[in-house]
Amino acid sequence: MSLAIDIRHLRFRYGGGPWVLDIPELALERGTRAFLFGPSGSGKTTLLGVLAGVLEANEGDVTVLGEDLASLSAPQRDAFRAEHIGYVFQMFNLIPYLSVLDNIILPVRMHAGRRARLDGAGVKESAALLAGHLHIGDLLNKPVTELSVGQQQRVAACRALIGAPELIVADEPTSSLDFDRREDFLELLFQECERAGATLVFVSHDRALEGMFSRTISLPDVNQAVL
Repeated sequence: MSLAIDIRHLRFRYGGGPWVLDIPELALERGTRAFLFGPSGSGKTTLLGVLAGVLEANEGDVTVLGEDLASLSAPQRDAFRAEHIGYVFQMFNLIPYLSVLDNIILPVRMHAGRRARLDGAGVKESAALLAGHLHIGDLLNKPVTELSVGQQQRVAACRALIGAPELIVADEPTSSLDFDRREDFLELLFQECERAGATLVFVSHDRALEGMFSRTISLPDVNQAVL
């Protein structure tokens, strides 16, 4: 099976600070559901940023979905991420002056590849379906600034999933959800990954979720920068 993620001798640091990531090797096959955990400060969010092309590695090779990220300029990495990667940010990164609906459909409005993968469904219909699964279907016309933290987290999840991206990276996506909402979110996440054949990298402190994934990665075990 081909690899979704292939990391070789990755090193990353912020400015002239200490190394945050020092990963000799890490590979994930396409279709893997990976549960990534580690203590605070072990580089989990930084690794997701590198995989998504938000951050650029200082050293080494990072190949995502067959694309060598080092060969891409910053605008090219942005375009690649928008077309192929669904990213649930820890801080959500919603557009405050847009409605729930307009936040969710942003990736398919801006990128033809994501729009083409809607399988013939309309943009608004696809957004409404995802939102309904996460119990925010009645909030589509509301400004996101009027939502609770948990509701905003679900909007961010819908935005990441729309248009069947090939890689989904999720940074603590269930941290603000109660038990029932968490179960609904995971069911939708796995369903959409299965439908798209997508690879999932899921960061969480909640080790109770670990058994639901096909692979578990302890970042301190692979990141030599963690002392």
